[in-house]
Amino acid sequence: MNENMTQVSENKTDYLEIEQDLRKRHRKKLWCRFTKAIREYDLVQEGDKIAVCISGGKDSMLMAKLFQELRRHNKFEFDLEFLVMDPGYMPQNRALIENNAKRLNIPITVFETNIFESVYNIENSPCYLCARMRRGYLYSKAHALGCNKIALGHHFDDVIETILMAMLYGGQVQTMMPKLHSTNFEGMELIRPMYLIREESIKAWRDYHNLTFLQCACKFTQNSVFVNEHENSSKRKEVKQLIKQLKKVNPFVENNIFKSVENVNLSTVIAYKQDGVKHHFLDNYADIKPEIWTRDTGGADFE
Repeated sequence: MNENMTQVSENKTDYLEIEQDLRKRHRKKLWCRFTKAIREYDLVQEGDKIAVCISGGKDSMLMAKLFQELRRHNKFEFDLEFLVMDPGYMPQNRALIENNAKRLNIPITVFETNIFESVYNIENSPCYLCARMRRGYLYSKAHALGCNKIALGHHFDDVIETILMAMLYGGQVQTMMPKLHSTNFEGMELIRPMYLIREESIKAWRDYHNLTFLQCACKFTQNSVFVNEHENSSKRKEVKQLIKQLKKVNPFVENNIFKSVENVNLSTVIAYKQDGVKHHFLDNYADIKPEIWTRDTGGADFE
């Protein structure tokens, strides 16, 4: 057997083992949570053509494999495009993405942009601008390929970190939604099928199969392809550490943060916004019937 045939055989063994692993070893924490999010938030419908957006990191690569499994076992037909945007990667990082795709048997479509060069010298919020530009290019390419949805690999930890970041640094209560209508591309949606999957479960899958992914799609950190080599001092990193500390005191804190945006009681908030319109509790305060405070209501005020 020559070298090329040996490599093909090894790659086939790799992806078959990884696919079997999703059905067995990591079924409960990955596959079941993936399918639960799709059912609970109605993310995939018959006839969809979904652009699975792959950045090169662990989350999006796993999402691609889970989507392959879903298409293989689902009861209705839908189509997939595995889309990789190269915003200006260094050659070794571009090669890492392509090699991982081969190893995982993911048939990627790569297209190039010059986003990194465009934002490299921007002093104010280059990450924000980069993210918006990448999202726009992904929508545009997906639309050109006939897709009606793009799928991103944000997971459970991203969601709860976003909730706390909005409160602590933005002074507002909001979250990362499981799906959104596009404002610039009519008829297209953004979906997040990894919404209920914990990051620790993704890392366990990655490490079990000795996989190495890009740590970040950003030009400022792409000098290394190794996952844990750089420490990012961003607000998200601060919030991640805060949650880690809170969990030592309350092991249920992560689920409670998540549930807080599912159990919003509008009658107990001072103000809220809906469709851009602000509503204040004083607007109809005169019409509200008085309530008798009891311990069962969870009230916190005493007369």
